[in-house]
Amino acid sequence: MIFPERFSNLPEYAFPRLRMLLDAHAPGGDVIHMTIGEPRHPFPDWITDIIVENAAGFGKYPPNEGTPELLEAIGGWIARRYGVTLDAQSQVMVLNGTREGLYNAAMALCPEPKGGRKPVILTPNPFYQVYAVAALSVGAEPVYVPATAATGFLPDYGALPKDVLERTEIAYLCSPANPQGAVASFDYWADLIRLAETHDFRIFADECYSEIWRDKAPAGAMQVAHEIGADPERVVIFHSLSKRSNLPGLRSGFVASGPETMKRLRQLRAYSGAPLPLPLQKVAEAVWQDEAHVDASREMYRRKFDIADEVFRGIQGCGAPEAGFFLWLPVEDGEQAALKLWKETGVRVLPGAYLSRDTGGDNPGRGYIRVAMVAEEKEMQRGLEQVRDCLMT
Repeated sequence: MIFPERFSNLPEYAFPRLRMLLDAHAPGGDVIHMTIGEPRHPFPDWITDIIVENAAGFGKYPPNEGTPELLEAIGGWIARRYGVTLDAQSQVMVLNGTREGLYNAAMALCPEPKGGRKPVILTPNPFYQVYAVAALSVGAEPVYVPATAATGFLPDYGALPKDVLERTEIAYLCSPANPQGAVASFDYWADLIRLAETHDFRIFADECYSEIWRDKAPAGAMQVAHEIGADPERVVIFHSLSKRSNLPGLRSGFVASGPETMKRLRQLRAYSGAPLPLPLQKVAEAVWQDEAHVDASREMYRRKFDIADEVFRGIQGCGAPEAGFFLWLPVEDGEQAALKLWKETGVRVLPGAYLSRDTGGDNPGRGYIRVAMVAEEKEMQRGLEQVRDCLMT
């Protein structure tokens, strides 16, 4: 039996790989899960009422691109958050979570050749793994660009050779970054958008962590594109209710861009997409219009940032991030550190190398572990103290 060669060098996905590393060993204490970015803050209690009130909608096929009311609710949120007014009916599309959109957007928008040559898709390294499989699926060359302490944990796409940039069709960027928590500034976005205009490629802005921040709301790619007068087709933004509203099980997100880009995305999704059930679209409509629960959750994360700062006070490179809810902690070897921590304490973290690719004999995640600050405060603090005492003292 023959399988597609283009996927032959995909490593095992991060979490099965982690189970292979840890599960043969007994935990050294009460288990504390700090691996997956699954928010555990409470979501609004009125959500259940909305599902019950609209339960009859489970008996109907929902509109694939989203109900008009949900699209308008998302458009209203974009206007409030970023100061950009869109035609929501033509420039927004609902997704079953953003992973679907981040993958299918490459399928819809990346041409097979660019100027007669194999196209390139740029990816920060470390990165959310769907970026890589999307590049391989469309027959593009994935180029992994280091996002390290030396570059402020964001990729320096402008430093790439001209030949690579001329073949580039798509550049993925996650801000706030997963796993490092770095935030792309207004100037960073502006420079990247101008680079995209010069070399004619699109930016896929993965902004799923945009509402979890410490001191200042991060600038958005669409906001910056609008303010500098860039082509609205140049930037494609992806957002989700998973992190913003603590609703990872709702599987509700959206993609937005210029009307021509969205026309292509909607056409492909009409063939291959799985629409969100109508009762869940009603939930999403209400949730995008409410900021009180987002503010409350953000305040809880601020307290967690303060706890992390206190636990790691005086330890270089171990403070809380600008945004997001991951700690990206330097260690000598991430796999060895994760195994030691598990065997001695029962705390479960993710080796940074599982989120990165080896390029030129180096993996920029090898010397890190990713720690998710999603547990209840006291449990999280206990886990962080065990990380510190086991690995850093």
